[in-house]
Amino acid sequence: MKDKKRKIDILVLSDIHLGTYGCHAKELLHYLKTVKPKTVILNGDIIDIWQFSKHYWPKSHMKVVKHIMGWMSKGTRIWYITGNHDEMLRKFVGFKMGSFKIANKVVLPLEDGTKAWFFHGDVFDITMQHSKWLAKLGAVGYDTLILINRFANFISEKIFKRGKLSLSKKIKNGVKSAVKFIDNFEQTAADIGISNQYDYVVCGHIHQPEMKTIENEKGKIVYLNSGDWIENLTALEYANSKWSLYKFDEQEMAAMKTAVTEEDELDSSKLFDSMLEEFNSMRN
Repeated sequence: MKDKKRKIDILVLSDIHLGTYGCHAKELLHYLKTVKPKTVILNGDIIDIWQFSKHYWPKSHMKVVKHIMGWMSKGTRIWYITGNHDEMLRKFVGFKMGSFKIANKVVLPLEDGTKAWFFHGDVFDITMQHSKWLAKLGAVGYDTLILINRFANFISEKIFKRGKLSLSKKIKNGVKSAVKFIDNFEQTAADIGISNQYDYVVCGHIHQPEMKTIENEKGKIVYLNSGDWIENLTALEYANSKWSLYKFDEQEMAAMKTAVTEEDELDSSKLFDSMLEEFNSMRN
């Protein structure tokens, strides 16, 4: 059977937040099954250790982990860049197993001779640096807002027959300080990238998918942000020497609902056993 998966040189995912109610794991899994990357950059906040609870770990979240482990077992190069919600992994920076590595930042030469600098971006967040408890409280509030948003969307779509709403986006776009924070974040990342003579700076953290050129008095750089899998459902793809921003859309939502695989029938214990088997194969 002909492989219909899209071939990608580099796939960048960030802010998936596995283990939270807001994570769109089913949509992400559907997307992952449609692509065949050579290199995967997991750019922080993949598993939300801040809000992790043994009482909430759906089968769909486990399937995402299993799919990524399947790539690892096949030799796909995978970088796990630590973020603030999975900062516990920073003590394991430098860990390597097969094609899998944990790092705080990564610089990769691209096939056209340019350089891309990948890092999560929480280092620029003053709240993270000085009031971590406040940032964690905000994360809980954000997750609660996402749950309220889902209920509002159900009412909007099913009863009033209108489109989806995004309460958090409206709040972020309507509050001047939030808009200013995003602008400052992008400019700071760009300034540091330019000073290091990189061609691309690739971030996550702020859940704001973006592709744009930023200039200062010393030069210019292409700023990229892979967005998230809470609100935007986006990823960055690099293929044929070009970057593009992928967004999960309504058409793919319809395709996802009709797609049924054998894996969907497996219960959680069988999925875990399958993951353990792949993990042991990588160790051997």
